[in-house]
Amino acid sequence: MILSCLCKNDFGVKPSAPKIPDGDKVDFDDIQKKRQNKDLVELQGLIDAHFECRKKEEEELIALKERIEKRRAERAEQQRIRSEKEKERQAKREEERRIREERDQSKKADEEAKKKSALSSMGSKLQQPPADSKRGGKKETEREKKKKILAARRKQLNIDHLNEDKLKEKIKELHEWMSQLESEKFDHMERLKRQKYEVRKPFLSVVGARLSAQKRHI
Repeated sequence: MILSCLCKNDFGVKPSAPKIPDGDKVDFDDIQKKRQNKDLVELQGLIDAHFECRKKEEEELIALKERIEKRRAERAEQQRIRSEKEKERQAKREEERRIREERDQSKKADEEAKKKSALSSMGSKLQQPPADSKRGGKKETEREKKKKILAARRKQLNIDHLNEDKLKEKIKELHEWMSQLESEKFDHMERLKRQKYEVRKPFLSVVGARLSAQKRHI
């Protein structure tokens, strides 16, 4: 730009050689002086043009720096906005995760409470002996014996401190215990049937013998 400015002719006048008047004496000193003055004027014009170009360049440089600073400030503002939005999204995700975990924990606690309540109810039913009507002294004595046996074999349920895995183990243990009770009940009923048969066997033999004797007399 400086060279272009220096190459410009801001005077608009084409230089021409000085005219020498006819018949007069030529004053070379005057001609030299005029030429020097002209050169000085042209040089001053070039200097002014040069400083004008420098001024324009400085103004353009200042404008460029201002645009760069403005763009840098805009990018910083955009980065700040993006960072704030990212923080808001992260906070929202954390809040959603916290709510989801609290909901899952509450659901799990409700399920464990239901399991404990069911086990407590089942344990209460197992601990209660069957209600039979009173049938006399001997039956009452047998009932008392059964109560003592059940009381000796009764298992106290303490499940408030158990976690989910321990509750599963307790359920399995109670299931096995109930299966054992059912098996013992079946064996007991079979023994009662055999005992009743053994008690009635002599009577049936006598009745059978009498019926046979009556048939022979007929």
